[in-house]
Amino acid sequence: MSIEQTILITGGAQRVGLHCAQRFAEAGYRVIITCRAPRAEWEHTPLQGIEVMLADFSTQAGIESFIERLDRRQARLRALIHNASVWLDDSTGADAFQQMFMVHLQAPYLINLASERWFDQEGPADIIHMTDFIARQGSPRHIAYSATKAALENLTLSFASRFAPSVKVNSIAPALIMFNEGDSPEYRKKALSKSALGIVPGPDVVFQAVNYLMNNPYVTGTTLDLNGGRHLKR
Repeated sequence: MSIEQTILITGGAQRVGLHCAQRFAEAGYRVIITCRAPRAEWEHTPLQGIEVMLADFSTQAGIESFIERLDRRQARLRALIHNASVWLDDSTGADAFQQMFMVHLQAPYLINLASERWFDQEGPADIIHMTDFIARQGSPRHIAYSATKAALENLTLSFASRFAPSVKVNSIAPALIMFNEGDSPEYRKKALSKSALGIVPGPDVVFQAVNYLMNNPYVTGTTLDLNGGRHLKR
């Protein structure tokens, strides 16, 4: 692995995205993450081996600005991981759908098109979309979120076909990975009961899934389920 190889993770300021960024930095990669605003704790505890690029993917202008800035850096990507996500309730209306469409679809679409010039055509290269378990199941309470994540999985198929054989393109569809600090005991119990394994695995299972896709030379155009057997529950 060349030290010049870069892992780009969108939405990498916290939780799963930040964990993966830190693991890749520890492995010696150059790591770039995007976020909308720097986090306060970074003033006291700076990120080690991780470069932060501020980007707003909720507008086309914000997406195009990010692409232009990355072009100027002339980074050579090993992997592009689309982790940026927005979780908004349907009750917030059309604006919420538009914002999730931009972040979950427009940004990956435009960034993927631009990425052809960022990958080294002679080496391994991967694009990975983070979708969601409910993308194929749907959700009566989060219709817009489910629909945009499902469309992202379809985007995976199209780009896998377009970029083969030089770049592999896959998705990871997680269910429960981590709880939020404020989640109630009742919610936690209900969430755990939805999967066959009944555990909260933590973010490293996502890093393991990313590594599997990056290191397997014969997988493209697929969605890797990461749901603890949730699809087995009736």
